[in-house]
Amino acid sequence: MFYIEELYAKLRSIREVARRTGHDRKTVRKSIYAQELPRYKPRPPRPSKLDPFKPSLVSRIAEGTLNCNVLLDEIRALGYTGGKSILKAFVAQYRVPRAAQAVQRFETLPGQ
Repeated sequence: MFYIEELYAKLRSIREVARRTGHDRKTVRKSIYAQELPRYKPRPPRPSKLDPFKPSLVSRIAEGTLNCNVLLDEIRALGYTGGKSILKAFVAQYRVPRAAQAVQRFETLPGQ
């Protein structure tokens, strides 16, 4: 926004500054007359549709059930209205990562 203030110092016209920068005149006016830069507060995180069901999911995962389709059916019976992808992302935290299977390389002669 310092660029806007510099242009205004040269041109002395809010309308011309707005035309050259592509901003709205009201935005240019706010930038010029502002005493300091606006400070935006971080927004609070939104609650997930899955939050009320996480305790029951964690207990089922502790029992060994990692199948998302089974878990989805169970929490839908409890009133869950969300989708499958958020459930998959939650269950993925508890899955043990698989080790990559080793491949033994070998060379052969052409035609073999």
